[in-house]
Amino acid sequence: MGTNEHLLGEKHAPERTCVLTREAGPRDRLVRLALGPDGRVLPDVRAKAPGRGAYVGVSRPELEAAQAKGKLKGALARAFKTGQIDLPDDLGERIETALARAVLDRLGLEARGGMLLSGAEKVDVACRKGEAMLLLHAADASPDGIAKLAQGWRMGGGAARGRNGGLVLPFDRTTLSTALGRGNAVHIALVDAGAARRVSHALARYQAFLGKHAKVDRHDAGGTEPVTTEDLRTKD
Repeated sequence: MGTNEHLLGEKHAPERTCVLTREAGPRDRLVRLALGPDGRVLPDVRAKAPGRGAYVGVSRPELEAAQAKGKLKGALARAFKTGQIDLPDDLGERIETALARAVLDRLGLEARGGMLLSGAEKVDVACRKGEAMLLLHAADASPDGIAKLAQGWRMGGGAARGRNGGLVLPFDRTTLSTALGRGNAVHIALVDAGAARRVSHALARYQAFLGKHAKVDRHDAGGTEPVTTEDLRTKD
């Protein structure tokens, strides 16, 4: 699963092998698929579900192409050592939704831990003081608002220190506000290096699964269709 090294978490992570490509990689970059007692295969992006699991390290288009050709089911049958496998037709969509939810949950955790600021004025001050470690914007943020904060980011020396900032997320402000438990969350700054690394890692996994045409790292507000709260409802 291709992604930028600087967006990832800790080194020396346990490795797993993708059942489709047979390429090994850090476990936290791949997506675990869990086999339920009824034979149903569902995404387990946090790798915490009990029972047998197998890993995939491909993008959604690649996974869906392999599923359409029967290759995914065959690979999972070998990995699980059983032919009693039920693959939902919308497995790719389920994985994408779960990865998006993981990003929002991580942002919510950092907000509750005091590692995240929201609100244009607070974020701008943090950027200009060099306190912002990661700068994020809602998909429906205005270009003017993004440009103003980008200026503050540069003035605070963010770019010179190699900090990753100015990412436009594929989530609208309503979805971000709900995830953070705050009103009108349009602009967000992570003010702790560890928190920025954790959020960046969740974003990198999501971006990699979206594929090479993913737009979560665009520096304008028109990068992708925003993900809304309705899109992130848990699927049965």
